[in-house]
Amino acid sequence: MNKVAGFFKLIRWPNLVFIALTQILFFFCVIEPVLYGDTFHIERELKELFFILTVSSVFIAAAGYAINDYFDLNIDLVNKPTRLVVDKAISRRWAIFLHLLFSFSGVLMGFYIGLQNGNWIIGFANTGVVFLLWFYSTTFKKKLLSGNIIISFLTAWVVFVVYLLTVHQKVDLLHLVNPGSHQKLLRLAILYSSFAFIITLIREVVKDIEDMEGDARYGCRTMPIAWGVEFSKVFATIWMVILLVLLLIVLLYILQFRMWLGAAYNLVLIIAPTAYCLYLLFNAKQTKDYAALSKWIKAVMFAGILSMVFFKFFA
Repeated sequence: MNKVAGFFKLIRWPNLVFIALTQILFFFCVIEPVLYGDTFHIERELKELFFILTVSSVFIAAAGYAINDYFDLNIDLVNKPTRLVVDKAISRRWAIFLHLLFSFSGVLMGFYIGLQNGNWIIGFANTGVVFLLWFYSTTFKKKLLSGNIIISFLTAWVVFVVYLLTVHQKVDLLHLVNPGSHQKLLRLAILYSSFAFIITLIREVVKDIEDMEGDARYGCRTMPIAWGVEFSKVFATIWMVILLVLLLIVLLYILQFRMWLGAAYNLVLIIAPTAYCLYLLFNAKQTKDYAALSKWIKAVMFAGILSMVFFKFFA
């Protein structure tokens, strides 16, 4: 593996693309039609700040992946020996340097947004995310449930921070199509953030079961190690059922407005695969079973995020 390939593997470039795609879809397919309808478009100033926000989110996530691989070197020697990057393609010193570079750049961009529109929340929030990712890699990842909750919260934050940027920015009220558009946008931000939180929490628990061998060897106290695999499966099952109930409620809501295409998408590409994940979870016994389940959960997450496209046409 050469250094360029190692660099992109270190920062998990497919995950970074997913983060950027999530924010872009929420901004242009949810925020724009909900606030502005078909007649008006988002102001250039807000678009520029949004793109800076997206780059800062990608940079901070890249920093988090780099520092996670740095501290997980010994564990990954057991769990993922063929996928090691640090100490093979990228030295440990370079991994630390990349972490600092991406973290500083992401935080700086957050405060630049505050300088431009007075919204200092994003700058301080980005700083908090950097510290959370550092302590997640050094401490919380090895603790019972706390690491899972942190990653789930940060995944939800990817969506909600775009909402915070938008509502803080000065919006010309004459451009608003519906009087209750801000309230509708808040509900959608909560909906997608909740979806991201729940499905990430499920996947994190599944990954903990998959990685039990290496985690146990180096003193981690993840849920399957502390409470057992069966308890962890029950925990994931409960959250998966909660997710299915929420998705069914969304389906019934969509059907009220006769959005047949959106309803079909929700049923076939989100609800049905989620139910299949529940089936896979019940029958999972070996590491390869949990690895396959993790991929299915990630596919459901991707389908859920892509559903934002429908708001471009039905908002």
